[in-house]
Parts: sequence; structure tokens; C-alpha cells
Amino acid sequence: MSYLGVARSLTGRRWIGPTPDTDRLAEAMAQDTTLPRPLCQTLARLGVTSSDAAAYLDPKLRDLMPDPRSLKDMETAAARFLQAVERREKIAVFADYDVDGGASAALLIDWLRQMGLNATLYVPDRIDEGYGPNAPAMAELAAAHDLILCVDCGTLSHEALAAATAADVVVLDHHLGGETLPPALAVVNPNRQDESGDLSHLCAAAVVFLMLVEAGRQLRDAGRQGPDLMAMLDLVALATVADVAPLRDVNRAFVRTGLAVMGQRRRPGLVALGDVSRLDTAPTAYHLGFLLGPRVNAGGRVGRADLGARLLACNDPAEAVSLAEKLDELNTERRDVETSVRAAALDQAEERGLDAPLVWAAGEGWHPGVVGIVASRLKEATNRPAIVIGFDGDEGKGSGRSVSGVDLGHAIQRLAAEGLLLKGGGHRMAAGLTVARDKLDAAMTRLSDLLARQGAGSSGPADLALDGLLMPGAATPELVDQIEQAGPFGAGAPGPRYAFSDMGITFAKRVGESHLKIRFGDGTGPSLDAIAFGAYDTALGQALEQHGGARFHLAGRLDINTWGGRQTVQLRLEDAAPAA
Repeated sequence: MSYLGVARSLTGRRWIGPTPDTDRLAEAMAQDTTLPRPLCQTLARLGVTSSDAAAYLDPKLRDLMPDPRSLKDMETAAARFLQAVERREKIAVFADYDVDGGASAALLIDWLRQMGLNATLYVPDRIDEGYGPNAPAMAELAAAHDLILCVDCGTLSHEALAAATAADVVVLDHHLGGETLPPALAVVNPNRQDESGDLSHLCAAAVVFLMLVEAGRQLRDAGRQGPDLMAMLDLVALATVADVAPLRDVNRAFVRTGLAVMGQRRRPGLVALGDVSRLDTAPTAYHLGFLLGPRVNAGGRVGRADLGARLLACNDPAEAVSLAEKLDELNTERRDVETSVRAAALDQAEERGLDAPLVWAAGEGWHPGVVGIVASRLKEATNRPAIVIGFDGDEGKGSGRSVSGVDLGHAIQRLAAEGLLLKGGGHRMAAGLTVARDKLDAAMTRLSDLLARQGAGSSGPADLALDGLLMPGAATPELVDQIEQAGPFGAGAPGPRYAFSDMGITFAKRVGESHLKIRFGDGTGPSLDAIAFGAYDTALGQALEQHGGARFHLAGRLDINTWGGRQTVQLRLEDAAPAA
């Protein structure tokens, strides 16, 4: 049943409101705790009870931190790591080319630098080498190093790790493991098949952080002190959000604490990155995911693969500014490449139909550095798992993004085991694959079937979930601050979205090239500003600008807008529907 009677909005979506059970829980919580009703609505949706509300709103790392030794091979990995430090051995860090890999590498490089060691960084080229360790690179690194740490990769790299015969290899990863482990001294991975799965939500940087916690414990047992790990949580926070790890349990504490650390502006790489991103407020999870993360990723997508990791590990402010500016340029280039691929992929997916359990597209020459982000756009537009593949000859490299409750990585791994893919792997929300052209259709048909068994495609392709109704006068900076205490919001814990019913528009203006700014109210109380990003030339934008006095239901998320030292609330408008 649609909310406010909106079965098809101006963007073609059906509005879905809170369930009766959620409403009842929110009402009871408001009475039990005296917390604002909108905040209670969000907490109830997230499954928080009245008795747990206070602890949930103030997550403490000391309360939520898991014991690193609960992960298999952790003590072995940390002991070998410390042995290399003690013996002043040569250490190499082999990292994936995304934010999680870069942050994982930066954590190790920073820690080792504070202990007086310089590690070698190796990040494979996305196009020439592909994801993860490869035999030539590993053999070359092993010949010149005593210990190789593979971060955010390596769990499925049996052949490549076998080539590193002259060095010890430790894997610190979070991608789904296979039936057998690679030939490494230690494989620390919460998604190994023989793990309990209790920590499966951790990204690789969190796994690296836990290893450093264990290393610190072993150092203290030996009467020595290691670097300050709390100061490194900015990197863990960035990786957690950018890698779309679910924001629950210890991940919430990692991100909440890491954002506070980041706000102190002590890490040159993140300071420079924030400055080129024009970040002039305290950082939030939104900034990590949509401003900083894409720029760190840009080097691996369309430029030099190691730029992101080098920036995050950099301790020279001047060098950090140079690297950040280069990544900002590459991010602009990435957006241009993405735009053309996205348009072609959406056209193809629409021809195939957007109601299936899987939305997919494949094209000749599509840049492998942008297929993942295009898949993310398709997923957002359709509320279905999406795969986008770029072909070069008879072989295609693709990337996929999933929706909540659908384990894409496991399905991709099963396809690889069945011989429908040349290789593939990942985690619940994201995966990569390589497929032969003559098996493309069969692979996608099989994948769609596997995902359908998990419930993919069962929800409306365009449902818009809403937490409830607000009046413009209730949208105060104080309320927004209180709601933010239920954050950070992101994967696994989506932020609240509110509806404003039967509103009149008193002002509408184009902002920039494609945005629309409006002011709205009910005609009797305060008004509220709203901005709809990229909506000016859409049906939504045109209907609101040319409203002709008509009234609308409006939906979106509340933001704090800081201008000239003054804070006001604005609605980040996502949708609207005629009120009549």
C-alpha cells in the first residue's frame, strides 16, 4: 500500500511508509525515553529497542571492539609482522586499487614508519594486471623482500601466492574465501569458510586495524609500546564507508570515532583531499562516500593505480596537495568516462527490462575502471543487483553491486565454480568477474536465477521508503543533530527520509547547471528550503519550477546548510508527487 496515496511519483516511484509495528515501537520509545518522535521512528526502523537506545546513540569502541584473536591466524600474522619489525626485515604491501585497499596499505605504512621502517607499496594496474596478486609480481616482490602483506586481496590467489617462494606471505582480507586457502603463512579473513561469520561485516582496513591491535597487545606483553592506533581510525572510517560495509556493531564505532579523528585535520593526505573536495564542514559519512572516496578511487579507475594509497600514506603536506590535485583531475576524467558508459548501459538494460532479479549490461570497450560505479548507478535506479561488463576481444571484465539482503559475492563465486566465469569473487554487496563472450548470456541467466532465490526482484523497482511525516517548522538544526546521533548512516543503516505533505512552493530557481532550489511551506507556518541535485531538466524539476500554484507532497533527507557562519536546515529533495 502506498504512503500518502503516492503510487507513482514524479520520478515514477511508489512511496512506502513505516509499518504499523514500527509506528507502535516508535511511539512507545518516545514515551519511555522522551527522545524526539522522528528520532524514535528511525531507531525503531533500525531495530533498536527503548532499553538499547541510549547505548546505540553513543557507540563506544571499547564496548563494541571484538577480540582480534577471535579471527583465525591472527596471532600468527601479528607475530610474524612484529618479527619482521624486530629484525628490520624488508616488508612489501600488496594492495588492491580501491579505497579499502589504499586505506589498508596506508595503515600498515604509517604504523611501520612510526616504528622506523619503510615498506614497499605495490598496487597492480587495473587494466594490465587486474585485481589481486599475480604470479610475476609476487615472485618479483618475494625476491627482494622477506615479508609480503596482501591487503584487501589474496584469499583466492592460490597460484600467485605460490610464486612467492622466497618470502613469507600474510593475507589480510575480507573477500569471500573458497574451499581451500592459498599457500600463505597466515590468512586473516572474517569471510573464510571456516570462520563463524560474526565479523563478516568488516572491511579489509578494519581487519588490518585488528591485526595492529593484536600487534600492540603482543608488544605490550613484551614491555614495549606501539603507535597510537586511535589516531589511525580516520583511515578505517573512510574504508568502511567507501567499501559499503554495513554500518552496524563495531563498524558504527569505527566510523563515528574515525570521523572525529578526521575532523582534527592531522593526516596530510586527508586534509589535502578534503580541501580539493571543497569540504568546509565537519566530515560526515556522506562526505566519505561521495566526496573523498571517489577521488581516492579515481587513480585506480582511470589513472595510476597507486595514487590513492600513496596519498593516504603521505606525511608530507606539499606532496599530499600535489597528489590530491592529481586525483581530483582524474576524478573529473572518470566522471566523463562514466557518463558515456552509463548512458549506454542504461539504454541496454532498459531494452532488456528492469523488472528481472538482475539488471545487467555489457559493451565493447567499456572502461573497466568505471563499470563498477555504473553498476552502482543501475542498482540505485532499479533497486536490483546490477552487473556491468566491458569487453576487450573475447573476454569481458565486469563489476557488480547488490542490494540489502542479497549476497552477490557468493553467487558470483558459485558461477566461477560452475565454469560459467573465468574467475570471480567479492563480498555481499560488491563483486568482480571475468567472463568469456560465448558464456555471457548463460552466466547472466544463471546469476539472475541464483539471485532470485535470495529474493532479488521481489520489491518494487522504484519503491521510496519513508520514515514518516514532518512539518517544515519541526525541521530544526537541533532535530537534525539529534537524528545524526542515530548514525552514521549508510549501507545496512540507511538514513531517515521524510515526507512533507500538501506543501505549497513559494520560490523555485535553477542553481548551477542542473540543480533546482525551492522554498516550500504549508501556508500557515515556517517555510523550508530544499535542493534537488541534478533534477532541473527532469520531470521532477520541471513540475516544481512550473508549479503554477499547485501543491505537492515532497520527500527527502534533512541536511544542515552552513553559509556565512550561519546554520540552517534544508531538505535534500529526492522526490515529489501532486497533492491533489
